[in-house]
Amino acid sequence: MSELRRLQAGDAPAVLAFELANRAYFAASVSDRGDEFFARFTERYDALLAEQEAGVCAFYALVAGDGSLLGRFNLYDLDDGAAELGYRVARHVAGRGVATANVRELCRLAAARHGLRTLRAAAGHGNAASHRVLVKAGFVPVGPADPAHLGGKSGTWYQRDLGLRR
Repeated sequence: MSELRRLQAGDAPAVLAFELANRAYFAASVSDRGDEFFARFTERYDALLAEQEAGVCAFYALVAGDGSLLGRFNLYDLDDGAAELGYRVARHVAGRGVATANVRELCRLAAARHGLRTLRAAAGHGNAASHRVLVKAGFVPVGPADPAHLGGKSGTWYQRDLGLRR
């Protein structure tokens, strides 16, 4: 059993373990976070929690029954009823519907808890799995994503109106 819940200070060790264990897997489809991310993890993690506390972002962790992380699902730049969605799931649960189910749940939470009406997400052209997840979760393509936004990779922006039930 797993639970999607707000990221907390005590989650730091599990988040770091998740990122390290899946680093090569993630780097195959999205830009690598780089050694600097890991070297300054505590500082960066504290900054994320401060952004969450300020209401600028909302970070969620998909936590397994044993306390390990199965995924991260995040809302960035909450502003005027809209936000950007980002997510990643552990390699060992990829392809099992975990990302799709939890993106759908985050859409529900985005409307109910955060008062959001619209979510946007970008997926690189080489990341077919993310394109499928977004479409299955009710997002529609709305145009090209700037490579500067995707770590130098070209891609597509998707959007979902949260007033629509999917």
